[in-house]
Amino acid sequence: MKHLDEYRDSALAMPLVEELRRAVTRPLRVMEVCGSHTMAIFRNGIRTILPPGMELVSGPGCPVCVTSASHMDAFIAMADRPGVRVTIFGDLFRVPGSNGSLAEASSRGAKVDIVYSPMDALDLAAANPAELVVFLGVGFETTTPGIAATILAAKNRNIKNFTVFSTQKTMPSPMRALLGDPDLRIDGLLCPGHVSSIIGASAWEPLARDYRLACVVGGFETADLLKSLILLARQVGSGDIKVENVYPRAVSWEPNLRAQRVVDEVFEACDMDWRGLGPIPDSGLKIREAYGDFDAERRLGIVLPESREPKACLCGSILKGVSIPPQCPLFATRCTPATPIGPCMVSSEGTCAAYHKYGRDE
Repeated sequence: MKHLDEYRDSALAMPLVEELRRAVTRPLRVMEVCGSHTMAIFRNGIRTILPPGMELVSGPGCPVCVTSASHMDAFIAMADRPGVRVTIFGDLFRVPGSNGSLAEASSRGAKVDIVYSPMDALDLAAANPAELVVFLGVGFETTTPGIAATILAAKNRNIKNFTVFSTQKTMPSPMRALLGDPDLRIDGLLCPGHVSSIIGASAWEPLARDYRLACVVGGFETADLLKSLILLARQVGSGDIKVENVYPRAVSWEPNLRAQRVVDEVFEACDMDWRGLGPIPDSGLKIREAYGDFDAERRLGIVLPESREPKACLCGSILKGVSIPPQCPLFATRCTPATPIGPCMVSSEGTCAAYHKYGRDE
């Protein structure tokens, strides 16, 4: 497949492995921010060929994982309301809250539909005018333009029973919160490719400047990942700290202004609670008052409940890069993909899910 096969060629990868070994001249710790990067790194066996002195840790780039416990409990309680049909991306279905999950709510009669896009949810609303259809907006900048466009389409089509419960979050706000933690020591960031396709590679310049943090925007194939790690190692080794983009087939230096205009029309910044990180100012997006009819929180008068993290679960610490899944007392014992205790084991981008599937023999 064009633009993929050439990045998966083992003949290309082997020289890059040798180049990475030469590039690592001192101990360094790199955080991959994106959950898709975490999975790709495990799936491609990158961790098994890292040179001595190079360590990879996972960050808060899984949108399902960083959704707060109080939001999950609100989602589940809302699904139990008569006349409400909840629509979600599949990763959210089995995430546990304090009182079960959306999957369990569905089993007791709640209407919960898995959709592939917010437009699918809008079509469900059009087909079921007697129900209030709520799309759960859980994601980063990658999914926000599509949600904003769907709200605009709902207004244009005069579909009044479609709403969004927005817990949309923005990067790189959580990284600033993380970098203030004295327990976290990292030398560089493998910056998220999907998010950067919207915000632009230049969005990471303040982190490189203010924290002297090597930053490379990378793709998801074997060659992408190796090239990114080589550049990070070279920056750290030379002290020439900057932002580099090795994913130009998808990411530009400047932001996607067309996508941002759509988002700015519908959403505005707000404080948002992150699992593991707590409330972060202006790190979330809420629906503007002009589109308040499409805001599920306003329409249903939702008040977030006080919720607690599951006892002994280290998801919050793992999302901060302070702990790794095998250090959690629940990992692979009480908490498995079949019986998840925390969201990091459920999501296809979750660090615990990646370790359980690919990394248990490391």
